[in-house]
Amino acid sequence: MSWPDAFLAPDRLWGLLAVLALVAAYVATTFLRRRYTVRFTNLPLLETVAPGRPGWRRHVAAAAFLLAITSMVLAWARPADEVQVPKERATVVLAIDTSLSMEATDVAPSRIEAAQQAALSFIEELPPQINVGLVSFDGVARVRVTPTTDRQPVRAAIQSLELGPATAIGEAIFAGLDAIATAPTFTDPTEDGEEAEPVPARMVVMTDGKTTVGRPDIDGAEAAVEAEVPVSTIAFGTDRGTIVIDGEIQPVPVDREPLRLIAERTGGQFFSAESLGELQSVYTDIGSSVGFDTEEQEITERFAGYAVVLVLVSAALSLLFFQRLP
Repeated sequence: MSWPDAFLAPDRLWGLLAVLALVAAYVATTFLRRRYTVRFTNLPLLETVAPGRPGWRRHVAAAAFLLAITSMVLAWARPADEVQVPKERATVVLAIDTSLSMEATDVAPSRIEAAQQAALSFIEELPPQINVGLVSFDGVARVRVTPTTDRQPVRAAIQSLELGPATAIGEAIFAGLDAIATAPTFTDPTEDGEEAEPVPARMVVMTDGKTTVGRPDIDGAEAAVEAEVPVSTIAFGTDRGTIVIDGEIQPVPVDREPLRLIAERTGGQFFSAESLGELQSVYTDIGSSVGFDTEEQEITERFAGYAVVLVLVSAALSLLFFQRLP
């Protein structure tokens, strides 16, 4: 946002010229005062009869006062900024991979435990009016919680996830779409007569593998496109992951490309995370996009607050240094 566009009344910024005029006047009077002092040639006598000069302290108090006036002018011009506003209603379905490869400990303490921690943080950061649902999937996709604003059943379901064989990402997308279909599709009409609006929906699929059973990923992606539900995907884990099956060590590297294709096809976002911290950061990014709208709002009170603080600072410094108000 450019400087003039950041104000709803930019024509009032001409008031800053008055501030510049005050600055110029202050500099001029300071210069003239110094010239007068130098003209008083009997310097020993001057030091005797003149009070102690405040020096730099005078400038600090004056600077605070001028900054206060500047803040007042900016507040008068009605400054605006882009802020995040919680959405009135939306539906988010979180699909978490519970295949056996999630036992891998390349992500501490393990992939599944890190996934649970990050998911719990994610649902708590969403605005309370957002509907949240949960799907878990290994060889079978299950709707664990249909979309709801009650976070407790979602938390309990995340904490009780159990692992199973195989991976069915395509089935997880279909299950997520079924869950979304149970959520409200339109907002309630408002009291002032505004009509109901469609409720946006989004699915987030977190997995460390690739589809081994069930319907192909592309079938799920096409169904999501038809339902107009973007699917964001998170490839979680590293290429160094291993698990032990029947006493043998099996590598379980992350397959990122299929997840990238799902996100691109459905209009979602693709992320890759190799640690709990990275996964939490990804969820924060997703939460910002699915739970909040960016709107331009007036922030006049912020600059008015700055002005009040600066006026008080100026007054305090003036009393401290000169025993009078500016």
